[in-house]
This record gives sequence, C-alpha cells and structure tokens, in this order.
Amino acid sequence: MKLSISTAEEIAEAREFLLEKGRSCYRELPWRGEESPWAVLVSEIMLQQTQVPRVAAIYPRWIERFPLPSALAGLPVSEVLAAWSGLGYNRRALSLHKTAKILARDFGDTVPASEEALRNLPGIGVYTARAVLAFAFNIPSVFLETNIRTVFIRHFFGAEEQIGDRELERIGEALLDRGNPRQWYTALMDYGAWLKVHEHNFGKRARTYRTQPPFKGSERELRGAILRSLLSVSPLTVVELSYELASDVERVFLCVEKLEKEGFVSIVRGDSVSDVGGVFVNLADSR
Repeated sequence: MKLSISTAEEIAEAREFLLEKGRSCYRELPWRGEESPWAVLVSEIMLQQTQVPRVAAIYPRWIERFPLPSALAGLPVSEVLAAWSGLGYNRRALSLHKTAKILARDFGDTVPASEEALRNLPGIGVYTARAVLAFAFNIPSVFLETNIRTVFIRHFFGAEEQIGDRELERIGEALLDRGNPRQWYTALMDYGAWLKVHEHNFGKRARTYRTQPPFKGSERELRGAILRSLLSVSPLTVVELSYELASDVERVFLCVEKLEKEGFVSIVRGDSVSDVGGVFVNLADSR
C-alpha cells in the first residue's frame, strides 16, 4: 500500500495505518516498558550495530548487575569488558563506562533529559540521544534508523534508489506522534523488523545503507581476540599474543598501539624501542 502525506487527513490516516501495523508486529523485548532512563540508555548503546537477539540475551543480567551508572562507574575496564562479552564493538563498552562515570559524578546518577547534554556524553550521537529522549522521557524529536527507513521507503517511495535521509526525515517530521513518541517509534521499529523478514529490506535503497564488511580475518576480529586473551592472562608480550592468536607480530603490534590510544590497554616497551616482540601489553587498568 502506497501512502501519501499531502493533506492533514492523509497524514492522520498514514499515522494510524502504521501504528496499527506496528501494534500487530509487537515484539516482547526485555527493555520494553523500562522506566529507568539509565536502562534505556544502556539498551540503545547495546543495540548499536548488534542484532536484537544478542542484546536480549545479555541485557537482563547487565542491567541487574549495573542498575545505576555508579554501579558501572567504579569497575575496572577489565570487568566492564568481561560483562560486555558477546556484544562486540568493544569501543561501546568503553564509551558506556566513561558515560557512567560522568553521570555518577555530574548528574547525580541520573540521565539528563536534554539532547545537548546527551550528545556531550561519550559514544552518543544524534540518533541515540533522540531515541533515549523518546523511549525514556516520551519527548518527541525526529530520528531515523534501519527499521524506520525500511517502513518509510516501503510506503512512501516507488522504485527510487539512493533515497536520502532529508527526504525520509521530512516524512518523519510530518507523521511524528508528538503526544506519544514512545508508542510511535516502537510501532515503526517493530513493523520495520517484520518487513525485513516477511517482505524485503527496503532500507537497502537508502543512500546511507552500507553492507557489513566480513568479520572473519578483519582487524575488528583481531582486536577482540587480543582483549579476550588479556582478560585471561595479563600482561603478555606481543610475541606471546601473536603466537596465541596465530597472527603476524607486526599486525598484532599495530592493533595493540591503536587499543592503547583508545584506552583499552597499556604497553610497556623494552630497552630497544624497535624490538616489537619485547613489548608487554596489559589491560588499561591492570596492576
């Protein structure tokens, strides 16, 4: 069904149609109905670049262990990474850890209901900030993600390709349920997830769509393997890491240097700066 938003009547009809579609596709997820803005923030950061089933499996025990920012803020990086295991993209864990420290210290263990304040926190961009405002505080604003793009492209565009976000945001602005954005975005995301399974991932026609590069053999895979090894035994030399991971010493060393710059690890060089193999690697907070 092709929808139109040329008149107020068409906007109201389109909004009701999409709400009904979303209600019929409702997903029971562990963070749904969550009253804690911190819990909403955690779920949104976990859902960045990670499939819903993986997050659903880890989120409940995470939020039970860290019900407030202060519960996470006081932990060493090693424990944060261990708790995050299975979600991938470990930079998010580090950002969330830094965010927890700021919220505990500067916001009285609460999450601010301000887009500007949220976007000043580590690892939080426009989408995450506005999603937190909608789901935690029921504050309306326009944002897009893969499921929302799928819905809008399915019902408001013909065979066009390379559809830009400005066009999609125009539709989002017109349709936004300002009285209950939490309900509205829940419906859009659930319907979009249903469309991907039962019809087609129409979001592939968005200009922003990117295919995920292969994980096997990637730097991301090696980075994760290095951190897992250090969680088991720390410190290790670069030679020990490369042997354990069956990877080239120079490649491991380059990854280790990047991990140090990002705050994951600390490295101690031997007497010879050029002796890559003699570099010892610790997790950032190891003693």
